Amino acid sequence: MMDRGRPQIWTVAAARSLYERPFNDLLFDAHTVHRAHFDPNQVQLSKLLNIKTGGCPEDCGYCSQSIHHASGVKASKLMSPEQVIEEARNAKQGGATRYCMGAAWRSPKPRDEAAIVAMVKGVKALGLETCMTLGMLSPEQAKTFADAGLDYYNHNIDTSERFYPEVATTRTFDDRLQTLAHVREAGMKVCSGGILGLGESVDDRIDMLVTLANLPTPPESVPINMLIPIKGSRLADATPVDPIAFARIVALARILMPESYVRLTAGRASMSDEMQALCFFAGANSIFIGDTLLTTANPGNDRDSSLLRRLGLTAETAV
Repeated sequence: MMDRGRPQIWTVAAARSLYERPFNDLLFDAHTVHRAHFDPNQVQLSKLLNIKTGGCPEDCGYCSQSIHHASGVKASKLMSPEQVIEEARNAKQGGATRYCMGAAWRSPKPRDEAAIVAMVKGVKALGLETCMTLGMLSPEQAKTFADAGLDYYNHNIDTSERFYPEVATTRTFDDRLQTLAHVREAGMKVCSGGILGLGESVDDRIDMLVTLANLPTPPESVPINMLIPIKGSRLADATPVDPIAFARIVALARILMPESYVRLTAGRASMSDEMQALCFFAGANSIFIGDTLLTTANPGNDRDSSLLRRLGLTAETAV
């Protein structure tokens, strides 16, 4: 990858004009940008483990783990570091180079910080990149996890600032940005993206990407999720996302953030192989492997291996 220089400042109008280009032109431009910064035939394989399930006090309308939803997900205790490290060892054997650990919290409690530090150190000792998503962080917590060696912190902004109150009311859009600032100030890399299919407009989707691209340093990793409607959640009856519109957002993310990994995240189990192939061409170059993504279905290793083989794509090796 090229050195990260000063990022371009984008306007929503400029981004919208790119988004509205003829589909072939947009994909060609995005793929050209992708080739300039990455091997176009390599995909990063990551694994996500839910280290603490359910019981989250936040009211995010899409989430199966919120106490505000009758989704049937039961709360669990935090896994032990030994369990997490063993799962990470298995993930590495399965081809993962980045290991992501998620806990359904508003923010970590002081009593859990020692266990989190042990997880980070143990997973890093296996030679894997480490990522965690634990909710909001204070500056002190961010420094603690950075000092432990945490490489990435995931904290999605989900959607535009305008639409965010329709998604969650127990925290604000500024709360999300503040945690991202704490993560960056502590010296960690940022993983932040959004979700399509929440009821947002095209302008909301574009504004979300512009917000990320215009951060002082854009996220090194940008997950693009397609909503999985969860029975019992507020968005259980959400309208499915148009596949072409989804591919356009992937392409726009690649153009706006040329040096970032763009990850196809939630919703891949319901994407056709052809839709995923379009997204890879548009600049997506990271996926989560395995049968489960937190509490929802993921395509599984057999389907992913088949698709990557048919497309001539190979797994990125550890650097």
